[in-house]
Amino acid sequence: MIATDIDGTIIQCSFTDGVKDCVKKLTEAGIKVVLVTGRMHCSTRYVARELGLKTPIVSYQGGLIKSYDGTTLYQRNLPNMYAQPIIEWARKNNIHLNLYLNDKLYVEKENDTIKQYIEGKHIEYEVCSFDDLELCDINKILAIDYTNEKLVTGWVEELKEKFPALYIVKSTPYFCEISNKDAKKSAGVDYLRKLWKLDKSEVMTIGDQNNDIELLKAGGIAVAMGNATDELKAVADYVTDTVENDGFVKAVEKFINFEETEAENV
Repeated sequence: MIATDIDGTIIQCSFTDGVKDCVKKLTEAGIKVVLVTGRMHCSTRYVARELGLKTPIVSYQGGLIKSYDGTTLYQRNLPNMYAQPIIEWARKNNIHLNLYLNDKLYVEKENDTIKQYIEGKHIEYEVCSFDDLELCDINKILAIDYTNEKLVTGWVEELKEKFPALYIVKSTPYFCEISNKDAKKSAGVDYLRKLWKLDKSEVMTIGDQNNDIELLKAGGIAVAMGNATDELKAVADYVTDTVENDGFVKAVEKFINFEETEAENV
């Protein structure tokens, strides 16, 4: 099994032919390729279709696992009691929030932040007051600032102190993710590994950001992209090339023996 992040790992602006061919070769060899991402499920399903994958999708940092046909296998939503305090914190500090409710995206303002966020993700959103929503079954909340990385780092530190029972992590230099404490990429990988009766040594994990630290911990072979954060590289077994240079493909070529795998599946 290969559990891979999406953005900054297998895609920059679009998939390269090298990545597409590699994923096809892995699938034909009987290796399960699983997308493990902070993205929405509906956005990730588009990616899976483009790559020809029919394995379950791990979305919302590990907060939701659905089979390719849409059956929910695992779900850990944000506890209802935290939604309103987080919304009030954001309003007080003039912070843009994405709120994900039943795999739909809501924002309170139409602005450049949400327009930049959805670019290339094949998702729609609704603008409304969060006060008009029934704040239950929230997949996650995302705080965004595209102009100040240090500010986002500060949010993570502040919210970890304010809400220690939640999982709060920086998933890109601009994103502060707020979710259930069990909505981690490691939980998604572990669930599927046990479902398929795989040993941890049979799992390769690969990513590029701090939210992938949990992902890498779940793999027997932990790979960081060349463009990964220093924190992620520190927990990796191996650092591959950058996303622009098909680092995912190069990591697969280093660790996967296709001839041996195909022989095992005969």
